[in-house]
Amino acid sequence: MESILRISDAAAIGFHAMCYLAEADSKHPVSAVTMATELGVSEAHLSKVLQRLGREQLVTSRRGPGGGFTLAKPASDVRLFDIYDAVEGPLPQGECLLGKEECVLGPCIMGSVLNDVHTQVAHYLKHTTLQDLMDRRVPIRCVRPRMAVGAE
Repeated sequence: MESILRISDAAAIGFHAMCYLAEADSKHPVSAVTMATELGVSEAHLSKVLQRLGREQLVTSRRGPGGGFTLAKPASDVRLFDIYDAVEGPLPQGECLLGKEECVLGPCIMGSVLNDVHTQVAHYLKHTTLQDLMDRRVPIRCVRPRMAVGAE
């Protein structure tokens, strides 16, 4: 079952990593290895995401023993839009659900819905902080991707 809201793996890792760091003690950096293990994600992918977040000064890193990552500023000062933009770049505009360049039906039949959803998502990301996200957590069923028949 797919979610109606599609967010790239990189953006999802970015949001989760930032939440993980928001919960961690800011005096003790968290290693990428620890975070990747706890989040159940690829260390290589997480490291790339953390580099992007670092370039945008959302996280700081310290090398060496006892090193790792911390939030660069309080969770209440980090907008979700900042995280998304650091990881993915500009928020995409509505695109054809069928992936077509031009619709045979003329103007897009889903255009108004896509524009409305895009506007609402952009507004949410721009007006919600990392702290808001942490405060509003609700249980959700996590579904792991099914393995193909015969896959190991």
